[in-house]
Amino acid sequence: MAWRENNALDYLFGLPGNKVLQRLVDEAADDIRTRRALEQKPVLRGYAESRYKAKSWKTQRRVCARIEATTRGLDIRFVVTNFDKGSAAHVYDVIYCARGQAENLIKMHKSQLASDRTSCRSPIANQVRLVLLMLTLREAVPKTDHLSNAEFATLRLRLLKLGARVIETVSRIRLAFAAACPEASCSPQHHERRGIKAPPKPRPSSAFQSPVPAAVKKTPHTCMIERSAALEPQGS
Repeated sequence: MAWRENNALDYLFGLPGNKVLQRLVDEAADDIRTRRALEQKPVLRGYAESRYKAKSWKTQRRVCARIEATTRGLDIRFVVTNFDKGSAAHVYDVIYCARGQAENLIKMHKSQLASDRTSCRSPIANQVRLVLLMLTLREAVPKTDHLSNAEFATLRLRLLKLGARVIETVSRIRLAFAAACPEASCSPQHHERRGIKAPPKPRPSSAFQSPVPAAVKKTPHTCMIERSAALEPQGS
């Protein structure tokens, strides 16, 4: 942390709790614990911040605490940062938790998609396979569906590894799925019949602005892919 401060770099690290830190946020923790009991809520979360100096530190630093009161007791997490702006809630929930979510996605890519052992020579092809396919697929699942927060391995097993009848014509490729498909509830047509608003289509990342070579149309039990000139072999 001292090296980053001397080189004008920002940092945000998790900090193990101790008795001194517990005393610094004891008043805020007691207030959150009391309000949770009075309001009879299962969970109540709050935030606090203070200045703290460990024995090995030469100066005081900003410490933010996430305080969560449940029926089982208190759970307090601390982070230390040199950010001057932003509330404790913003520092912890928006910045610190986003870093943790990025690490979780990296772990899932390596363990479930074997992203560190991709077979394509082109890095763009590997990015399309791993990033666009799986992340776009998960974002396309309606938020009300049980697969909206599913891991990549589950999505691949439940949505991609499906038996289908392939009918190829001059203008399109038709994929016909079974009427008893267990994950038919993920289709937009199913939610339209139930009056559920479909989620907006995710916008592609700025790193992938090339036009998509195929347009997909869906019917209740079929998926039609229109052929495009980009899909035809060159020189034919």
